Amino acid sequence: MRELLEAVAEGEVSVAEAEAKLSGYATSEAGRFDAARETRRGVPEAILCDGKTPDEVATLAETAVETTGRAMVTRADDERTDAVRARLADTRPDADVRTHARAGVLVAHAAAFDPPELDATVGVVSAGTSDAVPAGEAAVVAEEMGARVEEVHDVGVASLVRVLDEVDALRAADVLVVAAGREGALPTVVAGLVNTPVIGLPVSNGYGHAGAGEAALSGMLQSCTVLSVVNIDAGFVAGAQAGLIARAIDSATTE
Repeated sequence: MRELLEAVAEGEVSVAEAEAKLSGYATSEAGRFDAARETRRGVPEAILCDGKTPDEVATLAETAVETTGRAMVTRADDERTDAVRARLADTRPDADVRTHARAGVLVAHAAAFDPPELDATVGVVSAGTSDAVPAGEAAVVAEEMGARVEEVHDVGVASLVRVLDEVDALRAADVLVVAAGREGALPTVVAGLVNTPVIGLPVSNGYGHAGAGEAALSGMLQSCTVLSVVNIDAGFVAGAQAGLIARAIDSATTE
């Protein structure tokens, strides 16, 4: 502890970094950032934009880069993305900022950040273009956790030949996230074709009754093939769960 305090006194470590090392979180004007989540849980902390002002999102992103070397911002619109970019350009000009616009995710890495690498592949599959947002969010999260990510798009069950054409790619993955709206049948079909874990990701698209993802969620929960299911549009959760499975596979194969 003394060495840490001396580093703070000499300006080598910021107050936020020191607090994160001592307590596991860093306090900012926008709230407490859980800087120890990845060490404790294996899943990097993400900053959800819903309900936060652009300034609050930017403050938390700055704190994240300062304390962990990385910021991951989800459900980011143009206003919040611009706020984060402007803040980091001013306070962390060395940071590499990447925007996944369709997925609504922004990722920033400090220059010294060493991203994890796992010897495991996560396949992210979407039934149609309408499923791209939560599927993209899952892909970014799994990639940030160190997994190789292979994406397969537009293979919905309205034309089963599209799924069958991708069977070899699906079977090559160590774990699959399968996103589908409407009746949500694709994860069930895929799970019947592969011997790897499948995570169903219901998406809030469809018409009329139960068309906001409820039918997809119910269908996946009643799947006659074995799969796991996350909540509607929960791309972050699906990607994180896939990343944890990938990490376990990597650990088992490298021992």
